[in-house]
Amino acid sequence: MESQKLRNRNGQINIVLQKNDVAVEETSDGTYSDNNPFSHIDSDFSSFIGMTNLKKTIKEVYATIVMNEKRRQMDLSSNRQVLHMLFKGNPGTGKTTVARKLAKMYFDMNLLSKGHFIEAERADLVGEYIGQTAQKTRSIIQKAMGGILFVDEAYSLARGGEKDFGKEAIDTLVKHMEDNHNDFVLILAGYPYEMDRFLTLNPGLKSRFPFILDFQDYDLDQLVKIAKQMVHEREYEFTTEAEFKLRNHLRQKKKDTHRNFSNARYVRNVIEHSIRLHAVRLLGKENFTVDDLIKLTGKDLSLDEA
Repeated sequence: MESQKLRNRNGQINIVLQKNDVAVEETSDGTYSDNNPFSHIDSDFSSFIGMTNLKKTIKEVYATIVMNEKRRQMDLSSNRQVLHMLFKGNPGTGKTTVARKLAKMYFDMNLLSKGHFIEAERADLVGEYIGQTAQKTRSIIQKAMGGILFVDEAYSLARGGEKDFGKEAIDTLVKHMEDNHNDFVLILAGYPYEMDRFLTLNPGLKSRFPFILDFQDYDLDQLVKIAKQMVHEREYEFTTEAEFKLRNHLRQKKKDTHRNFSNARYVRNVIEHSIRLHAVRLLGKENFTVDDLIKLTGKDLSLDEA
């Protein structure tokens, strides 16, 4: 975080904290002149549907950074935040996407020196014989230093009980969480029920994660909004008929599948399949307009096969 001291028209000194093209100006009475100091966060997460609690948490982290800088300037003590996180959510709720975004954002905030993203699963951490697990886990951690290590389906590390090598991987992760928290963020992720059970099997683990975030299933309106966002990014549009058909299908799908519904991941599969069917349909025409190339119709949504 860079800071500058600028004099205003009255000769008073104002402190300006600058990062990522965002300036938060402290006036002489200690208030801030920027009406929205979180505008860059709002912009970065504008494409994320829902996730209110996550956005609130990121703003808290940013605000603490700004205040710590202010405290340092006034010779007060300031502590670096521990940012290890635990994500709980069903498939397709955005856990991996958010973790990738946080790596870049924390780099922009000077919280991480590299801001890269390393994704790992049980096979990347757990060895097959004594001594291999700690070595594999330390190697992954070393690659992730300066960035975020994201372990999906983290509860699988505890599935074998006390004699399983997964426990050794957990112990190694915990040690490095403490030793390297100044330039390393660990995010454990998985299904809600399994992650809750995982934490009960490892009582000391929960206290090491100051941020435990629930990624809720998307409701029907949010799923339709995600679908429209996806087709817009690909420069397509739904016809009214197609959107109506998709909405009804998603309503029934959520009702039928309950816990196993894969949320945005399922929507993405529907969109990609529809685009392929759209291409097949147009290929049989001799001539087509720009509108033909853009519009996804009800015929393009073969939802029974999605």
